[in-house]
This record gives sequence, structure tokens and C-alpha cells, in this order.
Amino acid sequence: MKRGSAIQYESPGFFRADQVRPGSRYELHDGHPLYCAPTGGDGARGTIAGAQVLDTDPAVKEAGIDAGFAPSPGLLRAPDVAVGNVPDQRGWIEGVPPLAVEYAGSGQDEAALQEKVTDLLEAGTRLLWVVRLIGPRRVEVYEKDKPVRTVGPGDFLEAPGILQNAIPVEAFYDRDTAHRVTLRNLLQRQGYESLDEVRKEGREEGREEGRAQAVLAVLAARGVTIPDEQRARILRCREPAQLDEWLRRAASARSAGDVLG
Repeated sequence: MKRGSAIQYESPGFFRADQVRPGSRYELHDGHPLYCAPTGGDGARGTIAGAQVLDTDPAVKEAGIDAGFAPSPGLLRAPDVAVGNVPDQRGWIEGVPPLAVEYAGSGQDEAALQEKVTDLLEAGTRLLWVVRLIGPRRVEVYEKDKPVRTVGPGDFLEAPGILQNAIPVEAFYDRDTAHRVTLRNLLQRQGYESLDEVRKEGREEGREEGRAQAVLAVLAARGVTIPDEQRARILRCREPAQLDEWLRRAASARSAGDVLG
């Protein structure tokens, strides 16, 4: 959630994207630098929730937070979350992401936000979702040459050709919902349709190996290293409730210790 300076540009243009250093709090519009302030707690929580949901979708190969895109020399924009066209390389990224997400909370400069939306859509972004954190929480959907539409709690967002799964609006700001959707995505990446399918497999086999393997599969999908001792502990467990709890924790774990406690 970045706030510009009410379109009062920091200094006259013309600056180029290659003159802005990575890590800088400035974006560029038509060669004019725009200061981007840090976000508040609601935006910070929302960004990490939305990012993990989008990054784990089975169809997504690349995603990033605050990635800088420079589709032209005088334009530099960094969406809060970008899906697609986020290569593992240094420096600003050529072009724009097909899907971008912005969080709008207290202090949001609306004119600056709309200018950013226009810049990204004009440069080729197909979908841009603005998550509104003030008032009733909702998401505005922007597409080039189409009317803006608003979706709220209970509704779903879809991005055909970009995402495999529809996403509940609440996943962009509610931590528990984000974790449930992330877990579904990670299980799908390992060949399971849902947590219910994992449980069914365990019941059909008359043992808990299916649940244990799902815990390991989710950790592997997140790139978490699992030491042999902890792997063995997971595979030895025969308590369904414990395995289900570990499976839920695995959706957001950064280490095997985060799962086992």
C-alpha cells in the first residue's frame, strides 16, 4: 500500500528508471519521482496474506511483493503484489505483471492510486485488484477499457489464464482464510484436491500415512528442509488430530520446527 504525494511530484522530470536504486522508496510516473510511504499494520498483514495465496496457486510460476517494473524509461511502478513476470534476477523488471494487487488503507492518496492503476493497465497489466481496507472491506477489479466492478465478502475473484483457483475476497485480508486457501493450493500442487481428500485417503487405507505424507508434501512445496529426525517423527505419528494440526501449520511454516513446535 503505497501512498504518492497527492500528485505533487518530488521534483520536475525527467528521471529514468535506471537512475532509481533498488530499495528506494520512489516510483516514477512520466519521469517524475513519487515518494511511497511505508504501510500500516492492516496493509502489512493483508499484503502477506494475499501474496501467499497468489504465490501458491497451482498455475502460478512467479510472484513477488513490491517488485519494481519499468515498462518504459520514465515509468517505474511497484505493485504491492505482482503475479507473473517476476524473474529471479537483479534490477528492475521489463514490462508489467499480468495480475497486480494494491492495498488501500488509511492515508491513501486516491489520485495517486488511480494514476498508478492507469499506468499499469496502459502498460499491459490485464487485471488489477485494489483491496479496500477502509469502510466495508472489498476488492475493486480494474481491467483496461472496462467499468470498475466491486466484489465483497462472500464473493470470489477469478483470473482466467493466470490463476487456477477462484479466491474468496476474505483471503486478501483475513489471516485464517488466507491460510485455508494456501493449504488447499499447496495440497493441489502435490496431487491432492483438498484436505478432505487427504483425510479420505487415510480412512480408506485404515492408517494415517496419507496425512503424514501430506504434511511432508506441503512442507516440500514451500521449500522447507525437513531433517531426518523430524521427518521420522511425522511419519511415526498415528494421531489424526495431531496430524491435521501439523498440516494446518505447514501452510505457513518456514521451518519444520514451526510445524512440530
